Amino acid sequence: MSEIRALLFDTFGTLVDWRTGVMNQLEQWGRARNIDADWPALAVAWRLAHAPALAKVRTGQRDWANLDQLQAETMSELAPQHGLPALGDDTLLDLARMWHELPAWPDTVEGIARLRTKYVVAPLSNGHIALLVHMVRATGITFDALFGSDVFQQYKPDPKTYLGAVGLLGFEPGEVLFVASHPSDLEAAAGCGLHTCYVSRPLEYGADVVVERTPTEGEFDLMVGDLLELATVLESKALHHI
Repeated sequence: MSEIRALLFDTFGTLVDWRTGVMNQLEQWGRARNIDADWPALAVAWRLAHAPALAKVRTGQRDWANLDQLQAETMSELAPQHGLPALGDDTLLDLARMWHELPAWPDTVEGIARLRTKYVVAPLSNGHIALLVHMVRATGITFDALFGSDVFQQYKPDPKTYLGAVGLLGFEPGEVLFVASHPSDLEAAAGCGLHTCYVSRPLEYGADVVVERTPTEGEFDLMVGDLLELATVLESKALHHI
């Protein structure tokens, strides 16, 4: 394995606990309006609606739209299914912005800080730059750059996103490690020549809820329990010996 010079990170689920963040914000929003619903179920349904919405943009079935716009549209469809009243466009966009302020997993801030002492670090997210700016300010994560979907006008797993971020950093794909908790994302990055690290996030969708398969041992270049373990692994030995 060639020397790693930069790390790119998936964001939702890998760095931040979107389920807890969205669920709590929805519950607070509903309480203020005397609206009751199964907020955990709505949060997960909203996240699951994410991929089909992105796919329509990625495959050219619809024009470019950023994640706020897509999340507003999917909430418009989900709201009546979960007992919410009709919601206006401004309210839908306000709800979509809940995805801007999500709590980091307990290991994220320290893990990124440790990794940043040796490597260039940046998120490669299907969120857009404005969303990422708000997210890193809310969480305290420090990055060297931000790569949102609007930079490339495309969503992962399109190769344009992985290769675009690598190119903008001035590296070759083999000099970059892509870190994610989603095997499908990692497979796409590997297909573009990036090295890969799987981070286990078993509580992403809630306890005992499995949406993506658990990868087999050795399927990716590295497999770790959290970012602190990743930092320790990379601190302890040269990556090309792993």
